[in-house]
Amino acid sequence: MQMDTINKFSTRSQDELMQRIMQQTTHKGFFATQLSKLSLWAQGNSLWLKTVNLGCCAAEFSQIKGGRYDLERFGMEIPSNATQADVLIIGGAISHKMAPILRKIYEEMPEPRWVIAMGACASGGGAYHDSYAVGRGCDEVIPVDIYIAGCPPTAEALVYGLLQLQRKIQETNSVKEATYA
Repeated sequence: MQMDTINKFSTRSQDELMQRIMQQTTHKGFFATQLSKLSLWAQGNSLWLKTVNLGCCAAEFSQIKGGRYDLERFGMEIPSNATQADVLIIGGAISHKMAPILRKIYEEMPEPRWVIAMGACASGGGAYHDSYAVGRGCDEVIPVDIYIAGCPPTAEALVYGLLQLQRKIQETNSVKEATYA
C-alpha cells in the first residue's frame, strides 16, 4: 500500500504540481524556488570579510568602507575576528614569517570560506618577489579564489572582485560545490 503512494508521486507529477503552485502564487507576491538555490543566494549576498592588510593595499581597502563604495548595499560586513568571516582578503607581500600566521587565520574561518588576493604583492610577490624573505604570493600558503590586479588596486577593482566572488558563489550548483570550487 505504501509503495503505491510513493509511485503515485513520480517526478513528472511533482514537476506538474510545482508548476501549478508557481502559476497560482506568482501573481500574488509569492515565489517558489529550490532550497539549495535559496541558500546559495543568501550565502552570496551576506558575505563577511576579514582583511589581512600588510602593505599599501590597506589604504585602498579603507576606501570601500566609506559612503562612496558602501559595502553594506552588497550585503557585506566586516566582523571583528576570523571566526565570523566568510571571505579573507589579503593585501600586501606575504613574508615567510607571516605565512604560518596567515595559515592560522585561514584555518580559524568556518566553512565555506573564500580568499581574495588583492594586489600584485599578494598575488605573486610584487616588487619584492626577488627578496629572500618574501614568498611568491599567498597561493603558496592558502588556496585563492579571486585575484585582483594592481599595485595598489583601486577600490573599484576590489568591489568588482567582491561582486565576481558573489557571482561565483551563486553560479555553483550546490553549497558543497561552492565550498570547494
